[in-house]
Amino acid sequence: MEYKIKLDNEKETIDFGQTIGQYLKEKDVIVLEGELGAGKTTLTKGIGKALNINKIINSPTFTIMKTYSGRLPLYHFDVYRLEGQDEDLGFEEYFYGDGVSVIEWAKFINTIPEEHLEIILKHDNNKRIAYITPKGERYIEICKKVFE
Repeated sequence: MEYKIKLDNEKETIDFGQTIGQYLKEKDVIVLEGELGAGKTTLTKGIGKALNINKIINSPTFTIMKTYSGRLPLYHFDVYRLEGQDEDLGFEEYFYGDGVSVIEWAKFINTIPEEHLEIILKHDNNKRIAYITPKGERYIEICKKVFE
């Protein structure tokens, strides 16, 4: 099952992230895909807001991962720079740890848990369309709460 939502501006993208974030718990994994500037980090800001993170969330492009403290730890990955690399970088300890993992450009690594929430952001006439696909029962339940 796939869900779809139109996000007209940055505020709506943050609000949508916050809506999802309120249902997240430890070991949850959110996979974000979309071209540069599609809103992946903006969506992550909303998730962070729901997790009571007070720090400014920005893209960890050059550091690969940033950790933020809140209601739960947020592990924010941007693995764009890992394209073509196939080495084990120990990400699993975060995916199965005590926080929430948000992974931008997840297609560039092959260690993502089979069960996760996939969100693909696309531009459509100066607006964003988010396509949300729950993979696993846990994420189906989150989507039911968010969309139904």
